[in-house]
Amino acid sequence: MKPTLFETSALGLSGLSALTIGAFILFAPHAFYASYGITLGYDASLLSELRAPGAGLAAFGLLMLLGIRQYEILPFSMVAAVTVFFAFPLGRLVGLAVDGVPSSSIIGALVAELVISALCLLAFRRRLRLAAPRLSVSKSAN
Repeated sequence: MKPTLFETSALGLSGLSALTIGAFILFAPHAFYASYGITLGYDASLLSELRAPGAGLAAFGLLMLLGIRQYEILPFSMVAAVTVFFAFPLGRLVGLAVDGVPSSSIIGALVAELVISALCLLAFRRRLRLAAPRLSVSKSAN
């Protein structure tokens, strides 16, 4: 089924955000983290540990964007968007509780992620409700 304009907009915003941020972390981690006031050294292990999830985030962003035109992967694109934009703020909220308050730019990122996650929930709520009964375990399978 073709996505609605609202679903397309949510996937476009979430996909473009994830792809851009992920690619920035992958290809320019020093510049990306400097924008948060974090200075990285040149430890190859640390940079590898930062680049790997950056690549994953970029790949999920691409999957989100592909769902706009390739309707057969639309459900996967929506799941990727909801997962990414709920996991990131969850991780930041855990950090707030455990580590204290980070820089204002990281708080800004948290707010942006919460806005995108709310947008995704609103945009995909109808499809998520329709998919829920199919995801439950049937009694005949036991």
